[in-house]
Amino acid sequence: MWLFYAVGSSFFAGITAILAKCGIKKTDSNVATAIRTVIVLLFSWLMVMVTGTAGEIRQIDSRTLLFLVLSGLATGASWLCYFHALQKGDINKVVPIDKSSTVLTILLALIFLQEGLSGIKIVSVVLIGIGTLLMIDKKDTKADVQKQSGGWLVYAVLSAVFASLTAILGKIGITGIDSNLGTAIRTTVVLVMAWLMVFFTGKQGEIKKIEKKELAFICLSGLATGASWLCYYRALQDGPASVVVPIDKLSMLVTIAFSWIVFHEKLTKKAAVGVVLITVGTVLLAVV
Repeated sequence: MWLFYAVGSSFFAGITAILAKCGIKKTDSNVATAIRTVIVLLFSWLMVMVTGTAGEIRQIDSRTLLFLVLSGLATGASWLCYFHALQKGDINKVVPIDKSSTVLTILLALIFLQEGLSGIKIVSVVLIGIGTLLMIDKKDTKADVQKQSGGWLVYAVLSAVFASLTAILGKIGITGIDSNLGTAIRTTVVLVMAWLMVFFTGKQGEIKKIEKKELAFICLSGLATGASWLCYYRALQDGPASVVVPIDKLSMLVTIAFSWIVFHEKLTKKAAVGVVLITVGTVLLAVV
């Protein structure tokens, strides 16, 4: 059953990027992240109430709570970096780099979760790594340096790093508790972090300036994220992190397809090869 949830997580995560991109054309990415988090928070706690697991919160020990909070902080950092990169760069470039967190997740799962590293996993990691490098244009790298690390590339890379930490910390944090409750607690941490960032950067005044159309897309992306999270952590609770995470990363294909339909973004031949390698590497991980 965890495989079904992993696939569902992949689909909802794929459309999240498209909906979010539509909502941050004029809206500040930090403000949009904070608003989206409100939607995800409501969605996640609603699921806790529906499943009747709210009472389990009293049974959470200090170690589990610590890792849930750390996972929430990593998620918040990943989101802020991801949507900042998404606002500045093309979806077809940002998303594959963000999804390359699979490589780091596998290494961290090996170290901290003692999940095995077979020959196929090694081949998969190499394919994903090469594919990601092909997705990065040298011109993008030079442009990012010229902007003193203010461009989309650095933020996309940081998003991948924090996403990897999120998966490992989340896996440890939901051990022994309901995945819906764990997701809700993590989302609460993300909400606090996101709004603190808005007020810290003095962007709170921009909330009133958000166009209704963009606000609608921001809210829809929040709903898609909530659905993705619930599926993802349900799959992560029962399945191995080194397999669940790669399946979730296949959302890249959904995103690329919709980015072509909605934004008419096209892949270069080099980038297309990179996508194929990342996909092959991910599929190999999923079937191991």
